[in-house]
Amino acid sequence: MPPIPGAGLAKGLAVTLRTMTKRTVTAQYPDVQPELPPRTRGVIGLFEENCTVCMLCARECPDWCIYIDSHKETVPAAAPGGRERSRNVLDRFAIDFALCMYCGICIEVCPFDALFWSPEFEYAETDIHELTHERDKLREWMWTVPEPPALDPGAEEPKEIAAARKTAEKLRAAQAAEEAEAAATAQAGQPGQAAQAERPTDAAGPEQPKQEGQE
Repeated sequence: MPPIPGAGLAKGLAVTLRTMTKRTVTAQYPDVQPELPPRTRGVIGLFEENCTVCMLCARECPDWCIYIDSHKETVPAAAPGGRERSRNVLDRFAIDFALCMYCGICIEVCPFDALFWSPEFEYAETDIHELTHERDKLREWMWTVPEPPALDPGAEEPKEIAAARKTAEKLRAAQAAEEAEAAATAQAGQPGQAAQAERPTDAAGPEQPKQEGQE
């Protein structure tokens, strides 16, 4: 069957008419901020107190956009006769967001929870070099990281919390046993002291036997 002349035009006009009759919804950005999903990947925040400079995030980054510099410092012994230790001190932690592809691998592989996703996305720059955020800027993004979602009440308790609870219970039981033993020792020592207190004492001492010729 040959096509009807003007059928395509009629279909296009029908789509236009259906769209015109619908209510328009316009996002009034930037006056009204959009409602972002809770797992939005906006920018990466750094909590440098947890960073141990293990370099795992920089090694696993597929874009090589993480730059880390550090040096070693000697920590004196905590007790006399102890051994000095060395620790890594973070000098620079920067992320080049012009290269970052927001895969999240660095956040997943961090073993000490030093990197987090922030939903902030308004950090466009006119110069591409300014998209390299140093650790001070990454620290500012950390305060915009939302709180983690609540755990499922029916979920299994994390192993770390269970281990900490068992350790606390053992310490509490050992402390209670020590207190009970100290109380029993103190109670056992009280009757002897009471009997000693009730025993009469003679200030003059024991009576001496009289010799002959003495009255």
